[in-house]
Amino acid sequence: MKTIGITGQKGFVGNHLYTKLSLDENVKLIPFNRSYFENAEDLENFVAQCDTIVHLSAMNRHEDQQVIYNTNIELVEKLIAACVSKKHSPHILFSSSTQESKDNLYGKSKKEGKLKLMEWAKNGTGKLTSLTIPNVFGPFGKPNFNSVVATFCYKVANGEQPEILNDGEVALIYVNELVQIFIDSIYSDDNKSIISKNSFELQIEATSKKKVSELLALITGYKKNYMENGVFPSLEDSFEKALFNTFRCYVPLDHYPVKYTKHTDPRGSFVEIAKTQTSGQFSFSTTVPGITRGNHFHTRKAERFAVISGKALIQLRKIGTNEVIDYYLDGKEPAYVDMPIWYTHNIKNIGEDELITLFWINEPYNPENADTYFENV
Repeated sequence: MKTIGITGQKGFVGNHLYTKLSLDENVKLIPFNRSYFENAEDLENFVAQCDTIVHLSAMNRHEDQQVIYNTNIELVEKLIAACVSKKHSPHILFSSSTQESKDNLYGKSKKEGKLKLMEWAKNGTGKLTSLTIPNVFGPFGKPNFNSVVATFCYKVANGEQPEILNDGEVALIYVNELVQIFIDSIYSDDNKSIISKNSFELQIEATSKKKVSELLALITGYKKNYMENGVFPSLEDSFEKALFNTFRCYVPLDHYPVKYTKHTDPRGSFVEIAKTQTSGQFSFSTTVPGITRGNHFHTRKAERFAVISGKALIQLRKIGTNEVIDYYLDGKEPAYVDMPIWYTHNIKNIGEDELITLFWINEPYNPENADTYFENV
């Protein structure tokens, strides 16, 4: 059983890490409160319970850069003092930054904080792992604070127009990827460099690089396609999937529920459930008893009929032949039939109750698309 405490557990990265670790039955999380840094006894009691401490607490924004430097150094010194006072030697994972090598007081506070922890580890039995982290993005980041991604997602989703001040390239890592690296570093020293006695370092590489304008273009596309037209974007690229999931967290709660358009005629009704850029269209229909839908074939589209309520007869006939294939389905035992290309097909309600059928087709419906040709089974 690992006992793990996270300073800054309520922050952006800390919250994600705390939540992920809470799913591990072999981990006991020691709750942390920011006020512990203002009370030596509370901080010492927290430290004494942890065999691993992830030190995320830090200040990264203030109008006075000296305040940032003083605060971050003080937090490290208080953490070390608590360990020394309790004669306790945990494994401390220190969240550093790529700003370490730059000429600013925030970067300087990270570099000197690391050196102080290295000295502590060198003089005792404690252990340090310093993790140098690129720009992090993901759900629940604070706009105008955590990342340009959070700012763009919030503003676009809420109808504002972000301004690009510098269209530079941003090196990014998704918060889920970062959290996994933290967890791996708790249990293993693989890929780490030894920087002094009992001290290790890991330079975390960005998993994607994008220009600011590219980020804004993708996010603006999510607004237009997803929020305004209900179309899911391509989710095949891992970065774009992560960016889209981040964007969705900023969609205003009053955006939902979104009403479907219901098409009704004497046969019953038809509703498009979802459209996607890569996975096609999902829809459902209701069909009154005795009615037949379909009687057409496709030359390239894949299509699935899934009966979830009522009784149906699905019929297929290969174009150019007379053989009709019958499938009988009952919603009491939900089942589906896929429609091969060059097979004309239909579905008929053969029961006494309304028939409910779910449809999936690998392309969004387009009335001008020449793939669908009508011919009776």
